[in-house]
Amino acid sequence: MTSTDTIRARPSHAGRGALAKLAALGIVFGDLGTSPLYTLHAIAHATGGHFTPEIALGTLSLILWTLLITVSGKYCLFAMKADNRGEGGILALMSLVGASGYSGRLRVLTIMGLLGAALIYGDGAITPAISVLSALEGLTVAAAPLQRFIMPAAVMVLVGLFAMQRYGTERIGRAFGPIMLLWFVVIAALGAAGIAHHPAVLAAIDPRHAIRFLAHAGTAGFLVLGAVFLCVTGGEALYADMGHFGKASIRSSWYTVVLPAVVLNYAGQTAWMLDKGTISGNPFFQLAPTWAIYPLVALATTATIIASQAIITGSFSMTRQAMQLGWLPDVAIRQTSDRIYGQIYVPVVNWLMMVATVGITIFFGTSTRLAGAYGTAVASTMLLTTCLLYTAMRKLWHWPLPTAVAVGGAFLLVDGIYFVANLYKIADGGWLPLSLAAAVLVLMITWRIGVNAIQEALERMPEAAALLLTQLQAGLIPRVEGTTVFLTRGPQKIPRLVLDHVHFAGALPRHVVVLSVIFAAVPRVEDQSRSTVEEVASGFWHVVLRFGFVEIPGLRSALAHIEGLPAALDLDNAVFVGARDLVVHKPGSRVLRRWRLWLFAFLCRNTVKVVDRFSLPPQNVVEIARQFEI
Repeated sequence: MTSTDTIRARPSHAGRGALAKLAALGIVFGDLGTSPLYTLHAIAHATGGHFTPEIALGTLSLILWTLLITVSGKYCLFAMKADNRGEGGILALMSLVGASGYSGRLRVLTIMGLLGAALIYGDGAITPAISVLSALEGLTVAAAPLQRFIMPAAVMVLVGLFAMQRYGTERIGRAFGPIMLLWFVVIAALGAAGIAHHPAVLAAIDPRHAIRFLAHAGTAGFLVLGAVFLCVTGGEALYADMGHFGKASIRSSWYTVVLPAVVLNYAGQTAWMLDKGTISGNPFFQLAPTWAIYPLVALATTATIIASQAIITGSFSMTRQAMQLGWLPDVAIRQTSDRIYGQIYVPVVNWLMMVATVGITIFFGTSTRLAGAYGTAVASTMLLTTCLLYTAMRKLWHWPLPTAVAVGGAFLLVDGIYFVANLYKIADGGWLPLSLAAAVLVLMITWRIGVNAIQEALERMPEAAALLLTQLQAGLIPRVEGTTVFLTRGPQKIPRLVLDHVHFAGALPRHVVVLSVIFAAVPRVEDQSRSTVEEVASGFWHVVLRFGFVEIPGLRSALAHIEGLPAALDLDNAVFVGARDLVVHKPGSRVLRRWRLWLFAFLCRNTVKVVDRFSLPPQNVVEIARQFEI
């Protein structure tokens, strides 16, 4: 693969069968698979460490039915049906229902999708921290004095995890599946051993235990629900990673491996706690025999690193989608594999997440304290996904209103209850992911409003463009040897960039290509729809290149394969001209408040250079600064 190739981003799961299922275990189910490390520990903390038979069966029943309704039902059966040409995730769903702009009647849906995406960033900063802390805390079961070393060790593990992202994860990723398969076998075996001592816990499959518990728990039940919700915090990954592995592989892995393993482990931990009555410490590790503690901690730490890797990779992919859909500024993206399109590295996201995650780890110190902050963002995202899913039921699947209300309402009820339960966590740390999400949402909307304002300014020059076209057709503009490609995201045949070039240079090259790069609200663009070519004047062409929001564009390669351009066009030595926009306040304008204008100007100054954005040779690229009043 050369640097100018366009990575088509085709899913590589087709025909792989068992290999795809094994890979899905590592990437998709890392978070869901490691949730037994901290879920019941958090529930025990919410109940004060006391476990009566009613509490034990009630909370286990809540866990079982939450997994069945939310993951097995909502995500595996319904959300995966709402795929955007094979891609999943809340941004893909937002585009699928037509909510890709920041105006009109779909604006509310757009904000829902953007807020859901922003909340995932907040969740992504907490997931590695709570996962690694909970794994390393198992050491205290064997040696309590090691407690003071847990947080520093977690920080070292997390710094190493983020530092290795630049090298890509394709090679170590091959081991993710087998390691996670071993993890699920081990936790299932531990759970089965616990159940053998107290098989009565299996009665929790009866949902009446959950209902009776909530009916008698009162307000305290919401605290327990906030902890129970941790069992499904990785549910969004099922939907978001659908394009990587396909529906069949994800569903099969969930129903045959992951769900049975985590259910057995939750039941085994509950059986152990029921025997003890009053507990302290993490029941996951106390379920294991003493000789197995250290190997189990090592395996758990590895599994949590894999779970963390999945959320980091997901954040990279979501950044690329948001950027190409026009909701985030262009940032540097490096492709770390020439075979797997999902293997990318986004430096700015990586280091910002590392600072946030390490800071969170140091501030909270233990997984028990961090559990108060965890889940709030995920509960909000799941609620927003349900709202968008209801729109898909009505708009795309054309379900009758009663059916859509019944199905969507059932999911909305469950998500709403957990959303309210997690609001109780705000004072204990839930404010943190919500604050991070709010900051990202403001950034997204500010960027979109500012870009739209610039685009409107560029479209206010039709007379100048028409005059230049007349002069071109009459041969009144001097031409010099060479080929120049003017890059623009707008649809104009003669953009301001060309007008400025003629104004200052007084001439145009012999061969001119105005290249409009458009990112569509679909994951991939088929070859037959990739490009359009129009000869505007002699030696002057307007080319539109379209890419999907998961594709990484290589412009020289794409141009070389376009039919309709003359062979005389020397693309190997062509000069690519791009623009770097500088914005200032326009007196009397209310497009952006002063602080948001400052933010937008800062983002404009720090967007990635054209040479890096489109994999162009540096010696062939010229960037022109231009100033706009908005």
